[in-house]
Amino acid sequence: MSKRVTIKSIAKDLGISHMTVSRALSDHPNVHAETREAIQTRARELGYVKSAAARAMRGEETQIVGLLLPNIVNEFYARFANTLAKACGENGLHLIIHLTDDDPQAEASAIARLHEVQAMAAVMVPAPSPKAPPARPSIAMRQVQLIRQREDGEPAPAILVDDQAAIVQAVQHLARKGHERIGYIGAHDHLSSGRNRLAAFRQGICTADLDEYPDLICTGAPNFTTGREQGRRILRPSGATAVICGGFEISNGALNAFMDLAPAARSETAFVGYGDPSFYTWLNGGLSTIAVPVDRLAHQTLAILKDKDHDAAACHRFAARFVDRGPAVQP
Repeated sequence: MSKRVTIKSIAKDLGISHMTVSRALSDHPNVHAETREAIQTRARELGYVKSAAARAMRGEETQIVGLLLPNIVNEFYARFANTLAKACGENGLHLIIHLTDDDPQAEASAIARLHEVQAMAAVMVPAPSPKAPPARPSIAMRQVQLIRQREDGEPAPAILVDDQAAIVQAVQHLARKGHERIGYIGAHDHLSSGRNRLAAFRQGICTADLDEYPDLICTGAPNFTTGREQGRRILRPSGATAVICGGFEISNGALNAFMDLAPAARSETAFVGYGDPSFYTWLNGGLSTIAVPVDRLAHQTLAILKDKDHDAAACHRFAARFVDRGPAVQP
């Protein structure tokens, strides 16, 4: 088993002081350019890897970033993680992904592990926390909130989706198509996104001068099961003739219920998802949806990570848009 290559072992190999090696590997200007290049070349040949712990002990940022997501099953989270990972790699940052399954305890555990590796920041989709919130990152580890925003605790930059106008537009579009019994499936009010999307749906119902049917408005955990079970409940005879989804995983579950309908019933029912996975363009002739600008969210996240002096209370909102792919048929 080969020994770990250290600054002292490189110094011994080259017959120079370890302080000179340390300065050269840190691109210190006091080291002559030729000497610095020779040391860095030899370090690469020997397989030297900088120690994050050593950087932290010297007061430097480790360049480690944690990304806490509920899952990477749905295309939105997977694409966000992929885009952010590439952007971090291009900017010298190391991304570590933790999956929380929307569990506050799993979230707290992930944050604790990020503390252990001296991570510089945690980008997180906050888990629902109806009771006492889990432990927060310390001052030394910055936090960026994604999609959802916690209203308790220390302020943190937030990257949010401004989807209210798109949801209102979706309701109005369905109303113009003749739909009167429009259902909604979204996350519960423990989440800021759940509250805001439901409020937008109700605003759309009001502006379209439609009646609101409480039995067709469903909220619950932001997961596949909620979407599927509530979709099966409201997409029934004399139920909703159209349904709008207010969440990524909820959309997947509701779509499962929608596709279980008999072909004749499905042709008379309008489905509006949330997020725009690639298969939405062809499934069932094309599915209407609330599309979210995933790549723009990821690049804004990187911009915040790179800006050490970023306003801790800043809130960045990116507009979603309603995409109509539904058939032009009356219910």
